[in-house]
Amino acid sequence: MFALTRALIRALVVLLAASVSIQALAAQGRFGLGSPASAEAIAGWDIDVRPDGLGLPEGAGSAAEGEPVYQAKCAACHGEFGEAVGRYPVLMGGTDTLASEDPVKTIGSYWPYASTVFDYVKRAMPFGHAQSLSDDETYAITAYLLYLNDLIEEGQVLNRSTLLEVKMPNRVGFVKDSRPQEPKVERCMSNCRSKPTIAGRARQLDVTPDDEAGDDKSVAAPAGTGDPVKGKDAFAQCSACHSLQSGEHRVGPSLHGIVGQASAAVAGFPRYSAALKGVGITWDEATLAAFLRAPQEVIPGTTMPFAGIQDAAVVADLVAFLQQAALQ
Repeated sequence: MFALTRALIRALVVLLAASVSIQALAAQGRFGLGSPASAEAIAGWDIDVRPDGLGLPEGAGSAAEGEPVYQAKCAACHGEFGEAVGRYPVLMGGTDTLASEDPVKTIGSYWPYASTVFDYVKRAMPFGHAQSLSDDETYAITAYLLYLNDLIEEGQVLNRSTLLEVKMPNRVGFVKDSRPQEPKVERCMSNCRSKPTIAGRARQLDVTPDDEAGDDKSVAAPAGTGDPVKGKDAFAQCSACHSLQSGEHRVGPSLHGIVGQASAAVAGFPRYSAALKGVGITWDEATLAAFLRAPQEVIPGTTMPFAGIQDAAVVADLVAFLQQAALQ
């Protein structure tokens, strides 16, 4: 008991000394945490580009140069011509729709400055590989996106000077909020409202039409019946997060040789969810197909942001493609 008391006293002395030290450093404007920011460290964070072009790097690119880069690194999500795949954002079109009931906000219809297109692509794209593009590639992709929206010619070269010459159609569509400042009022902190009255209750409505008899596409296809050629097209919705190259990981692990592997066993991938680590399954054809149809049902708690593929034939094609890709 005495030894425990002495240990507690020593701990309190150490905490008191640390507190006094921190207070002394605070009085000097320092807390003794972290390390001085070097010029190199600051440069690594200072990568934004302003609407006036401040921050644009050296480099250049044209739409003709940007098309193959876009097809390789962007089209899986945004479509070959910016038309979008699934729920990913549309990047082209939408002209004269902003005042309609169904506005289409794209780079061409909504974006106010061409320089900030470069900024966003450079800092945040491609999905899962942010900041992997070179400056030349970013200029080229930006040029291709502007070309898709009929804002520049295919051969026009963009650089830190010519990019600022591009005038976006909606540049004047953004205005400062001119409303007066909110007047200061005394806020009610208790007994502010009377008990609310429930005027109505929502009820569940089944508005999904029944499939016609014999047309249930969710029934699993027999193993080994998939078409790998069609599966390659289906893999486009996976390629944003997964590579087929061994050891090349993106947001998710490489899927090279996934059929027949144990779950959460791809070497070098550090971000498996606890659910996937603990499930202990083997990705045979049937298990992989079931997971691709309903990820959360097969592995509750998985962090893969994918709702699943309802068409069993497409799932079979995708599994066949993954098997074939492992042999190449």
